[in-house]
Amino acid sequence: MADDLGIGDLGCYGNHTLRTPNIDQLAKEGVRLTQHLAAAPLCTPSRSSFLTGRHSFRSGMEADDGYRALQWNAGSGGLPTNETTFARVLQQQGYATGLIGKWHQGVNCESRNDHCHHPLNHGFDYFYGMPFTLVNDCQPGRPPEVDAMTRSRLWHYTQMAALGVLTVAVGKTCGFISVSWKGVLGAASLVFLFFVSWYASFGFVCRWNFILMRDHDVIEQPMVLERTAGHMLREAISYIERNKHRPFLLFVSLLHVHIPLVTTKRFLGKSQHGLYGDNVEEMDWLVGEILKALEVHGLKNKTFTYFTSDHGGHLEARDGHGQLGGWNGIFRGGKGMGGWEGGIRVPGIFRWPGVLPAGRVIHEPTSLMDIFPTVVQLGGGHAPQDRVIDGRSLVPLLQGTDEHSAHEFLFHYCGKYLHAARWHEKDSGRLWKVHYMTPQFHPKGTGACYGRGVCPCSGDGVTQHSPPLLFDLSRDPSEARPLAPGSEPRYHAVVSRVGEAVEQHRRTLSPVPPQFSLSNIIWKPWLQPCCGTFPLCACRQDGDPQ
Repeated sequence: MADDLGIGDLGCYGNHTLRTPNIDQLAKEGVRLTQHLAAAPLCTPSRSSFLTGRHSFRSGMEADDGYRALQWNAGSGGLPTNETTFARVLQQQGYATGLIGKWHQGVNCESRNDHCHHPLNHGFDYFYGMPFTLVNDCQPGRPPEVDAMTRSRLWHYTQMAALGVLTVAVGKTCGFISVSWKGVLGAASLVFLFFVSWYASFGFVCRWNFILMRDHDVIEQPMVLERTAGHMLREAISYIERNKHRPFLLFVSLLHVHIPLVTTKRFLGKSQHGLYGDNVEEMDWLVGEILKALEVHGLKNKTFTYFTSDHGGHLEARDGHGQLGGWNGIFRGGKGMGGWEGGIRVPGIFRWPGVLPAGRVIHEPTSLMDIFPTVVQLGGGHAPQDRVIDGRSLVPLLQGTDEHSAHEFLFHYCGKYLHAARWHEKDSGRLWKVHYMTPQFHPKGTGACYGRGVCPCSGDGVTQHSPPLLFDLSRDPSEARPLAPGSEPRYHAVVSRVGEAVEQHRRTLSPVPPQFSLSNIIWKPWLQPCCGTFPLCACRQDGDPQ
């Protein structure tokens, strides 16, 4: 799984200027899906849905407003222990189960070492990687990203309070204000304590959030980013070699191509698209090395291999040199947008030589949530019967025994807000998309929310549509021409039918504890993973220079 990769960044999906030969070859040797969809447009909720086969709000891994992804390793929110991942089911079937790379589903609940949300508590028996995610804060000189709005407000309050104290001091010196110097010093001390209290956590973002773990142990803190890709590649190849004589599940969760786009010297300046293109081409090389390891160990024809991204490319990711996010091809919108196709259309490539037909392309709507029942079926397990599973097995569709996807309707959320729904009218072959809310792009006329990080899901930043917008994706995949009763005779019938499906879907929802509440999302020092002495946590992997 790539991170923030746009569907238009790959040669097999129409890109002619970026070199992705290994992923393109994977598509030639397998099955490529053109309507593969993330269940959420941001990392944490999308990966929760991928792992469990369920919409993320069913496990509390979505937000009403505000925080839409986990912010700290030392928060108490995360994937609940009562959720079942595909790794847990396969582990019960006797598979070795490994996760190498990004997790971003939480770590601890009540103490520094309870690891209630940790991968090893969710069915993986081996973990090497990053429990959080890459953000700008881990690279000096880049603008802050973790809780950036709160930090900006706190810095503003600090400046205003300091200016107030300075004004009083000047007034006292000039005799304009009658106040004791003791009072001035006391106020200055309070301002200083206020600054220290919030900067004590945000000033250590790099040290506390960017760590490498092996199983339950922190082995590098902070991470040496330039070395991380190499470490993870070696771990993936080693895992394949160690488990080649037994059934195994390996989830390689790449850090590419999330900002700050850490790229090794070998690939810097090699692409036609700046640092982002360099990072994409390095990612393709990493995928190629892992595929090569399968072939070297005689596992190519025995292995069900899958490649995807967690959501669409990040359009708002820019710096003074240009675009730092991906390209979503012809599709409108991007990361953070739950309704527009560019935020949720992702690559979907499957290879299993001799079992899946090579070179097949499928245009049916499918979901990242379908991976759970697919992997469970292939592993000989059974999905839990005590909960709603939103995914459907892809095995019949991939093998060609079923002509159509098992999904008649798919529902597209931004946070906890339903932004859109699609109806695959199988008899006619038409694919309808109804938008109930859409983000307001900034500046107007652009295709993103520049200056905001990502577009909001609700409030003043969205437009609610009544009547809703209707598109025919089978004829207008770019969602450029909304239909109306005058241009589409079936407008009212289609909107009504999708509305009935939405109401039926909503009857399956039930309240759960919110994992992104303020009490779960804030940094808690007693939950901070740490090697060495807290708060100056520091260690390096064996063999790395100090």
